[in-house]
Amino acid sequence: MENYLLEMKDISKIYGNGIVANEVVNFNLKKGEVHALVGENGAGKSTLMKILFGMEAPSSGSVTLRGEPVRFSSSKDAIAHGIGMVHQHFMLVESFTAAQNIILGMEPKKGFSVNEEEAVRFTEEISKKYNLEVDARAITRTLPVGIKQKIEILKALARGAEILILDEPTAVLTPQETDQLFDELTNLKEQGHTIVFISHKIPEIKKISDRITVMRAGKTVGCRNTADVTEKEISSMIMGCEMDTSITRTPCKAGEVGIAVDQVSYTDKNGVQVLKDFSFCVRQGMVFGIAGVQGNGQVELIDLMTKKRGLKNGDIRINGESVKNLKVEDIRKMQFGYVPEDRIEQGIAGHESIEENMISNRYQTKEFCNKVLLNYKKIAEFAKKNIEAYEIRCSGGKHLVGMLSGGNMQKVVVARECSHEPKVLIAEQPTRGVDVGAAHIIHKKIMELRDEGCAVLLVSADLSEVLKLSDVVAVMYEGEIVAFFDQTEGLNEEKLGLFMLGLERHEDDQIRRAAQ
Repeated sequence: MENYLLEMKDISKIYGNGIVANEVVNFNLKKGEVHALVGENGAGKSTLMKILFGMEAPSSGSVTLRGEPVRFSSSKDAIAHGIGMVHQHFMLVESFTAAQNIILGMEPKKGFSVNEEEAVRFTEEISKKYNLEVDARAITRTLPVGIKQKIEILKALARGAEILILDEPTAVLTPQETDQLFDELTNLKEQGHTIVFISHKIPEIKKISDRITVMRAGKTVGCRNTADVTEKEISSMIMGCEMDTSITRTPCKAGEVGIAVDQVSYTDKNGVQVLKDFSFCVRQGMVFGIAGVQGNGQVELIDLMTKKRGLKNGDIRINGESVKNLKVEDIRKMQFGYVPEDRIEQGIAGHESIEENMISNRYQTKEFCNKVLLNYKKIAEFAKKNIEAYEIRCSGGKHLVGMLSGGNMQKVVVARECSHEPKVLIAEQPTRGVDVGAAHIIHKKIMELRDEGCAVLLVSADLSEVLKLSDVVAVMYEGEIVAFFDQTEGLNEEKLGLFMLGLERHEDDQIRRAAQ
């Protein structure tokens, strides 16, 4: 009989509305291993980890840790038992230093105040111990995403984490940063730590993990030694069948300019110039990909384009019309689609149904509104059509969006934004945190729109996605375009990573071609 560090046995979770998130799930961990937990969106991975981290209580089943039965009533309780979790969206105080974030809640005292020097000493000591070096005195908001991730890991280790849960840890990293993270995880493993690695990136799972547990439809499909399975076999276990995720890209037929960004600059409230004389254009029938590590001005650029921030310096034109003095409603009337980066905060109304979310960008149009009254029959038919086309896993159009898995929420957003034949589409991290099947559906739709003459701006930290879909690629670094590739043949992730890290830069003449 195996001697497991942790064993979750026959775990079930049934919510009050009758949704079964986990059904008799079994999951175990050996000391000093990297264990990948994989499955399509809605498979039950997040619920299982929330139970392990004390964020949810199981409806039935048992958890054994170090041979003793445990039941966590909160995350604080799980942390006290040596379990830490690094969430996909970092939970750091951006105005704090690295040291202040790491010791938050366990601050060393000097009289009645915090002993800042002791906090710095402790941070330097622990970062050296685990080979996760950070500048203890640096303000967190000034740090690259890879360093912020190290701070999150150190926060967990500082609180005694022996088991570390990492949720999509490579989602926003360059290939070089991913390699560095894997070296650091290997070092932690050698020091006796156990790591749960949640990811949809099968090549990375194959590279870093010792064992893999696959979940599908709330159940455990199986647990295998990573060395004994191929990438294709892992994909088949996840999806329940073999799946071709290739995309046929026809030659680009670039038409008129759909999006024009002309010498746009932006300075934030801290006086930092985030965008510097930014210029590019996206033509109809083209996917213009922007690659870059998170935090290099992509969010601010899209916020200016979608009127979440005021544009003062430069100009942005959509279908030839400046957005400077337009309202969001005016842009929406220009056959404009927008898939936001944060689906929960910006993309959905979680307390509303799928039907209501599907028409939230055009409920006043003649298609769905009969002067003053909504045409609920047409709305239901429209939602049903999209639920089938995008394979949204739900009980029907009345299903609350907030009760869907993250990937299915994303499909609702994409369906809404792409189903009205947009002439311009901004897709911001369109497949972040979604499984291979959902990503394939979204990718196919983006390419269909491109082939129909839509001007598509794709902003993604997933370099495989950028290379798969884009006709041309620009790289952002510290608020500027530092590289522009007018074709993607021969371009690879490692080469893009060098520009994303600021290690290489194209000549200005090449960069200016992005605006042509």
